[in-house]
Amino acid sequence: MAKPEAPPANRRVVREEAAVVHDGTVSWRERLRSYGGQHAYGALSSLGRLWQRRAATLLTIAVMGLALALPMMLYLSLRNLEQYAGAMRDARELTVFVTPGAEPETVATLEAQLAADPDVAVVSMRPPDEGLAELSALPGFADAIALLEDNPLPALLLVAPAASLDAPAIGRLARRIEALPGVDLVQYDLEWRDRLTRALALAERLVAIVALVLGIGALLVVGNTIRLDVQGRADEIAIVQQLGGSNGFVRRPFLYAGCWYGLFAALLAFAGCAVVMAALRAPVAALAASYGGAIGLVGLDLELAAATVAAGVLLGWIGAWVACGRHLARGKPA
Repeated sequence: MAKPEAPPANRRVVREEAAVVHDGTVSWRERLRSYGGQHAYGALSSLGRLWQRRAATLLTIAVMGLALALPMMLYLSLRNLEQYAGAMRDARELTVFVTPGAEPETVATLEAQLAADPDVAVVSMRPPDEGLAELSALPGFADAIALLEDNPLPALLLVAPAASLDAPAIGRLARRIEALPGVDLVQYDLEWRDRLTRALALAERLVAIVALVLGIGALLVVGNTIRLDVQGRADEIAIVQQLGGSNGFVRRPFLYAGCWYGLFAALLAFAGCAVVMAALRAPVAALAASYGGAIGLVGLDLELAAATVAAGVLLGWIGAWVACGRHLARGKPA
């Protein structure tokens, strides 16, 4: 009799046999596929556990989001303040007040003398009548100026220093111009601008300190949440360890949970800051318009969003690592 044919091999067996090379080891492709599958399962399973306890998850995300949103809003406020102050610091122009009652020839001579100075780029003269007309256009000044018999304003010379001059050199130029005959006063707020620069540097340091303190707070929040989760699954962890599960295998879902907490908190903080900026945009524009100017708020950008998400995920990961490390440091059960 003919010998019956063997049944076809199981596909899974064939695939596993194909993955084994001649020396009995598993191929790198199968190892990579298994490693990726474990991480995908850890990420999705941790996300599912967060969804199962939605109330506690939302509370943790809200606290972390607030801790991330406050430094973001302080940073955006500082950026807008620096934008406004930068325009003021970049105003390098010197205002030279000519002696009141000076003859036009004296003003022209002084203007030519300043234009010949190598440290001066541009000199422009503003006559007293032009200054009086600008002052009359301001609200509340027209009636008072109408009572004047003569124009009390002196002629002005607007001096633009050379682009190569720094702040100390511009200060020396201002003192040199003030010593010239026919000059009554030179206005250049060097000390005030220096104070403004120092104040902005102090504000940057304070924002960094506040961000550090709130970041530590967010780290403690997610660490305590993960610690409670680890304690609630202590029996499950003990069984996995008895079956030979490594510390990395045990820690993996908790690390992903911490990353999920940080990611959602960062997105919540970013959305909150976007709402605040949108609410402030119209009042700030109206305030600037009342002063006859225009101020555009520096809003959120992709770089800030990426930094916030990275900070949130990193804080969540570190908090989960510390919480799991304390439990795993006790060792495997006997």
